[in-house]
Amino acid sequence: MLYLEDLKIGDRFISRDYEMTLEEIKQFASLYDPQPFHLDEEKASKHPIFKGIAASGWHTSAVTMRLWTECFPVAGGLIGSDSNLRWPRPTRPGDKIHVEVEIASITLSKTKPDRGIVSYITQALNQYGDVLLISTTKIVVFKRHPEM
Repeated sequence: MLYLEDLKIGDRFISRDYEMTLEEIKQFASLYDPQPFHLDEEKASKHPIFKGIAASGWHTSAVTMRLWTECFPVAGGLIGSDSNLRWPRPTRPGDKIHVEVEIASITLSKTKPDRGIVSYITQALNQYGDVLLISTTKIVVFKRHPEM
């Protein structure tokens, strides 16, 4: 597990690959984002932006969260305090996603000596290196030794 003292600006973490299947894309969409370009290949193929079936951005985000938790094991969990999120390119069936995380800043709390705020940039990329998701996130990270 990683504590605040273990992190420094520029640290990078890279996840394993995760393959998005057509079945999973449709299942997620049917439960949480039931739009034709996530559910119906024929309608999706005629969509002026997607031009084919695409995973919900929220599905890509959920997979990214899973991969974060595996490759960035922060003590106490990934407790978010702020996030800015973009999906510059659709996630497609068969895409093998991996996540790259880079620590951008670390700010010690002025009022709570046992923690700080860590800001990091995340990119979810497919097997071709295309960025499917990019976010800047701030999380609360606890110190191993609060007196330090």
